[in-house]
Amino acid sequence: MDGRKGDKREAKSKKRLRAKVPGMKRISENTAKVKEVQETARVLRKEREAAKAKKALERYKRDPDYRFLHDQISTFFAECLKSDVRSLNSREFRKISLAAKWCPTIDSSYDKSTLLCESIARKVFPRENYLEYQGIEEAHYAYRVRDRLRKEVLVPLHKVLELPEVHMSANKWDTLPYKRVPSVAMRNYKELFLQHDNARFREYLDDVKCGKAKISAGALLPHNIIASLKDGDNGQVAELQWARMVDDLTRKGKLRNCIAVCDVSGSMRGTPMEVCVALGLLISELSEEPWKGKVITFSKRPELHMVEGESLLEKTNFIRRMNWGSNTDFQKVFDQILRVAVDWNLNEDQMIKRVFVFSDMEFDQASRHGYRKVRPKGWETDYEVIQRKFKEKGYSNVPKIVFWNLRAHLLPQWQPSRVG
Repeated sequence: MDGRKGDKREAKSKKRLRAKVPGMKRISENTAKVKEVQETARVLRKEREAAKAKKALERYKRDPDYRFLHDQISTFFAECLKSDVRSLNSREFRKISLAAKWCPTIDSSYDKSTLLCESIARKVFPRENYLEYQGIEEAHYAYRVRDRLRKEVLVPLHKVLELPEVHMSANKWDTLPYKRVPSVAMRNYKELFLQHDNARFREYLDDVKCGKAKISAGALLPHNIIASLKDGDNGQVAELQWARMVDDLTRKGKLRNCIAVCDVSGSMRGTPMEVCVALGLLISELSEEPWKGKVITFSKRPELHMVEGESLLEKTNFIRRMNWGSNTDFQKVFDQILRVAVDWNLNEDQMIKRVFVFSDMEFDQASRHGYRKVRPKGWETDYEVIQRKFKEKGYSNVPKIVFWNLRAHLLPQWQPSRVG
């Protein structure tokens, strides 16, 4: 009896095994197909990489301009990185530049299409200076110095620089040192900081407001900052970076006692408008009283305005909404300046030094003479009148005009020798 039961169990087991065989065969076949596809993809990827490298090498040999640029860039990076490694070894961390941050990533798409990392590595570890590279094949030498550049130069420098990307890629948001985040990275990553590390990042921003911490702004242009006022952080970072920029430039004494004439007409939309508003506001905030916070409208009847608003967004919106015209009367611009100087009884040192005109027009178009026929020396005659007015009020020097065409398409319109 027991024997018959055992035979039945064995028969059932064999039947199940026979049923499994087709399924296992299919799995095996699918696995083989996946491996085949992966191998094909790997081969194609290698072929594309080889084609990129060949193209880069051919261009380097064929194009002298490209070769010059390639050599200059690789030499610059190599010298900076060697200097940074020396500073790292001597523990002079403050001397370390951001060359390691901006050096192309080894084996990145950019590196494969330019071979720039190999050029940098060869200059950091030249064959003739290292015995271990004597006599080895060129391809093996290139591989070894690239690997050495990554392990002995870039990785240690990235670590000491505390780059935000290192913490972000490792998902270690809670260790990210916000005070070390460069200005451009802060602008680009601020919304990610809020998303992944909200409490710590807001605490850092509060510390910056209170003066307990600092925020970087050095690599940003004024219009870069105001362009991010409507980002997801409600302009908090832009406000703080703007304050840092104004503070840094004030300490350097840059643009003291200057004033801006801002063209905010419809033709200025886009980048010219952003630059005009940002520079106009910046110049107003760098000046001393009675010029501090003031700008002049671009109009045939120019007006001197005190910029209104508490926040950076409110101030920029105020400038955008100012009156404007198709041209301006520079005599009246200088009349406005002279009137304030006389009312405040200013001395020569307190007088405006430069008048910046931000527009998308040429100087001759922007002046009141641009749209009507006048004698060729119309501006020179105007300038003589302005000089006379200033001398009558006791000012021997007339502020110089810096005319900035923010949408220039041709050669500069103002010759350096031109009066005023």
